[in-house]
Amino acid sequence: MKQRAYNFNAGPSALPLAVLEKAQKEFVDFQGTGMSVMELSHRSAAYEEVHNQAISRLKSLLSIPDQYEVLFLQGGASLQFSMIPMNFLSAGQQAGYIMTGSWSEKAIKEAELFGKPYHIASSKKNQYRTIPALSELTFNEQDAYVHLTSNNTIYGTQWKEFPETGNIPLIADMSSDILSRPIDVSRFALIYAGAQKNLGPSGVTVVIIRKDLLEKENSDAPTMLKYSTHAKTNSLFHTPPTFGIYMLGEVLRWVEEQGGIDVITQKNEEKAKIIYDTIDQSHGFYYGHAEKDSRSLMNITFRLNDEDLEKKFLTEAKEAGFVGLNGHRSVGGCRASTYNAVPFEACKALSEFMGEFQQKNS
Repeated sequence: MKQRAYNFNAGPSALPLAVLEKAQKEFVDFQGTGMSVMELSHRSAAYEEVHNQAISRLKSLLSIPDQYEVLFLQGGASLQFSMIPMNFLSAGQQAGYIMTGSWSEKAIKEAELFGKPYHIASSKKNQYRTIPALSELTFNEQDAYVHLTSNNTIYGTQWKEFPETGNIPLIADMSSDILSRPIDVSRFALIYAGAQKNLGPSGVTVVIIRKDLLEKENSDAPTMLKYSTHAKTNSLFHTPPTFGIYMLGEVLRWVEEQGGIDVITQKNEEKAKIIYDTIDQSHGFYYGHAEKDSRSLMNITFRLNDEDLEKKFLTEAKEAGFVGLNGHRSVGGCRASTYNAVPFEACKALSEFMGEFQQKNS
């Protein structure tokens, strides 16, 4: 087999090789059914076991309390930007959004179609280099909910601690760092995440929603866009993305086999450290976008002082087998996404390449 690329794509991103190899073996004949998972009826016992095991594994890995539903939806985080206010924000009602990047900007724009969202705090003035300090946050008890983005793929920032919102439901987009570190699910009323970073392939959106929030759902939302529709039917109201859910379940199995969230967290910290150390020890040859206390363990954003040299770096990195190091098209620069399935060896190789490039071009 050809050597695998050093895959630093921001999403869809690297999947564990062991999971891909297992899926390859089962692709044509899943567990003696004579059918691929993609051919199974979503009403069949064989698929139902795949579906329920994925839910059970996620509940176990994230220690999700009993008062929460786990839903498998479609449409990505982008549909959640509108589905959340459609269900929980009434005309004239306020909701607070904490602005930390492009995805929170997109989320609040959708909420403006349904009610009166407002900025609780924003780090836009400093080009989203930081996460707002908890001391800066003031909440309005009348708010329908508070929304934040836990990790910002474009700017490379991540929440280290989450705000305490009291009786106001806290909602989080965790698309790019779910399953990468322990979280206290009970702090949130709703967590949503596109699968294509740490959970599996694109096409599945995980929603973890507290049952009492379902009771506050707007009755006039379309059937397919109501969370209760999917909660009542175990996410089987219509045909779900069955192969994507199968893959998600296998990624969760892989996380279990690695030793669970605590081991994954340790590995993520080690991977990020070797690259951040290379940046910090380069004497300004490389410099990070995010301030150190807001740095993401998932998306390491950095630049070179000279734009032509930056282009040369990206070109030579690609030739050396590194994929996905270009920064987001809206900001440019460089970005290494070190999600769960990116091996330490890839991060070490990138660190070494960066060091060699600096030596040759200083």
